[in-house]
Amino acid sequence: MARHGEDRSHSIPEISRAEGLSVPNVAKLMRILRLGGLVQSVRGQAGGYTLAKPAAEIPVSEVLGLLGGSFFNAHFCDRHAGLERNCTHTQDCSLRILWGTVQKSLDAILTRTTLHDLLRNEQEMTALLRERASAALLAAAETGAQPRAC
Repeated sequence: MARHGEDRSHSIPEISRAEGLSVPNVAKLMRILRLGGLVQSVRGQAGGYTLAKPAAEIPVSEVLGLLGGSFFNAHFCDRHAGLERNCTHTQDCSLRILWGTVQKSLDAILTRTTLHDLLRNEQEMTALLRERASAALLAAAETGAQPRAC
């Protein structure tokens, strides 16, 4: 869809074939993306789905946020406390700082990477991400990527 922009719409079966996904899975994904405002549906014989705005204005982080959320968030420890009510490592947790730093790095890269960026070839994308990953890791380390205490 990013490759064609607003020039034409894509049907669910067409997306299914192009991406190697089942038709029901594509239908679910398109519904989520439509409700989130990233795609719009077009009715009629030439209908299907188009991006709701230019690919250069849609960060990958926004798409992933709609489809599943973040890798690590402030409520992670609440949901994964094991058998206890609270995590046994509430006061001093090396895992929390690791996953928090990884999440900050991911956020820094994914918010600056758009669907249009994904149209690059593998070599160009490698160079772009290498540059962004270095900057993201430095920023995450400098700011101390500590989410709230678990």
